[in-house]
Amino acid sequence: MKRILILVILLTVTIIAQQKRAINVDDLWAMKRIGSVVVSPSGKQVAFSLSQYSMENNSGQTDIYLMNIDGTDVRAILHSDKNESSPSFSPDGSKLTYQFNGQIWQCNLDGSEKEELTNLYTGASGIRWANDGSKILFVSSVHPDCSTQDCNKAKDEAKENSKVEAEVFTELMYRHWNDWRGVKRSHLFFMDLETKETMDLTPNSTFDAPPIALGSSNDYNISPEGNEIVYTMNKEKMLATSTNNDVFILSLDGKSKPVQISTSKGNDNQPVYSPDGKYIAFRSMARAGFEADKQTLVLYNRKTKKLKNISEQLDISFGQIVWAEDSKSIYYTAANEIYNSIYNINIQTKKNTLFIKDVDASGLVISGNNLIFKAQKSTLPFEIFNANIDGSGLEQITSINATLLSKLEMNDVETFWSEGAEGAKVQSIIVKPPFFDESKMYPMIFLIHGGPQGHWSDDFHYRWNLQMFASKGYVVVAPNPRGSTGYGQAFTDGISQDWGGKVYEDLMNAYDYAIANYKFIDKNNTFAAGASYGGYMINWIEGHNTKFNALVNHDGVYNLESMYGTTEELWFPEWENGGAPWENIELYRKWSPSEFVKDFKTPMLVVHGGKDFRVPESQAFELFTALQKMGVDSKFLYFPNETHFVLNPQNAKFWWNTIFDWYKEHKRGN
Repeated sequence: MKRILILVILLTVTIIAQQKRAINVDDLWAMKRIGSVVVSPSGKQVAFSLSQYSMENNSGQTDIYLMNIDGTDVRAILHSDKNESSPSFSPDGSKLTYQFNGQIWQCNLDGSEKEELTNLYTGASGIRWANDGSKILFVSSVHPDCSTQDCNKAKDEAKENSKVEAEVFTELMYRHWNDWRGVKRSHLFFMDLETKETMDLTPNSTFDAPPIALGSSNDYNISPEGNEIVYTMNKEKMLATSTNNDVFILSLDGKSKPVQISTSKGNDNQPVYSPDGKYIAFRSMARAGFEADKQTLVLYNRKTKKLKNISEQLDISFGQIVWAEDSKSIYYTAANEIYNSIYNINIQTKKNTLFIKDVDASGLVISGNNLIFKAQKSTLPFEIFNANIDGSGLEQITSINATLLSKLEMNDVETFWSEGAEGAKVQSIIVKPPFFDESKMYPMIFLIHGGPQGHWSDDFHYRWNLQMFASKGYVVVAPNPRGSTGYGQAFTDGISQDWGGKVYEDLMNAYDYAIANYKFIDKNNTFAAGASYGGYMINWIEGHNTKFNALVNHDGVYNLESMYGTTEELWFPEWENGGAPWENIELYRKWSPSEFVKDFKTPMLVVHGGKDFRVPESQAFELFTALQKMGVDSKFLYFPNETHFVLNPQNAKFWWNTIFDWYKEHKRGN
């Protein structure tokens, strides 16, 4: 009888396993994506935005949901044909504000009695409430010399009606990321909700507030008393070479001028008032021109007007910062090896505590004894979690994608450490394919992250998804070499002006370690892929070894000299290469893959977006020309309307299929 029972159990397990399948592109885009998360003032309810995509319609839709703080009674309260996003509770908790059709709206908590709060021609976004609920702070993009909405409208209509199709530039940063910047600037506005009167708080300013780069979604706030705002702005003349975002305070008396409170020449941002109104906390970088410097935590005493850096002794770079309700400590997220962990630091004693390590967390909210946040892992898209404010009692309170996930076979990430250049310890993620069998041999995909100051983490990425790469029967190895965040600032700094040096050794040692130590990896079938800086390293590998069957370069840097003249944020190449090309041409040429074309041999798929202004399309054109001229087996996948990322569902599906076909074509023993 016992033997029969065991056989039944084994048969049941086998049937359940057979019912599962590997993840595919349609699954990836069918996942519902949780966006911003907010908690009601009473601490009893949570509102969040949720985006869903249709492969058939080739588009997405964002709605707003409400639930109890324990995760029960999840329901959509705003669900129209257009997107509703960015939920926020009114201070008394009776209303929910949201972004809709370019304006700020509000409604009851059941979605009824919808009311448009703003009705500006230039639009409104990013609401911040005064504590008494009488006024709101928001952002609108305006012509700096316009003091009225009619003026803004007239200028836009004049340009639209003109038969001249031309732009005149008089300064750099005329385009950014994937947008032509134009002449408009982001200004902060204040609105009295009773009179509906609005006031431009940064009138005539040609500087963006909040800044267009290197800030956060929390770069402006209202003081607890409601008589002052704090915000971030960069006032440097040469914006393209400056990371000098600064923090300013402005009294709302209508007479005062902004007062700068930050002093660093580096990037200062994310200013947040303490609940008791005594302090403003903000993040600060010390080094000018370096976008990946350590983010320290600075306190501004509003009474003494003095600054105090309370984290300079910590080898941690602060992410999101959130005040504890008693104003005695600050919760924050920070890259920590393959995680984005949650910490707490006491502002008086400077005692720093790691509360929750093994999570990739974001969107922290403190409410009473509850710590609410989003978290993800490679086998789980973002869900909402709740923990006690001491980090205990961690609990997942949403399961938005549970039904779909139950059908998929995915393996959790594992990690290994190898020795890199100069004896450094390098951590790598390894993901085994679905239905993994230790006795079998599997091809390997070696992934190289971008940034380069970033890291592979235990996350569910919607573009470079580790599980998707593994889904076709590949072992995935994703190293965090020199330049990666989460391993101390010195490790992050180690890549600058050394793009093809120690980091290359770190990567190749990790590759060799994986081949030597994981017998299920087929050393005769290994492939590599990377994007942005990862694409650069793919190009570097192309000219320096033939370890891989085939390579994939997505939006990668190829020619460091020409890249400088066409990219937008010039502080980046100047820091990474020790100045402009005419100031340090030897270094540019030393580390430029374009200098090693004579050694190109490995088949390469080149992918690029036509609207990528960070790594402009000319990089791909130059690279593909060189590959073809050298007779290297190569293919160029060009998306004219994509940016640095492939964000269109149908394009993304084509992207995945093209990559897998490329690898399959070059797999030995097919």
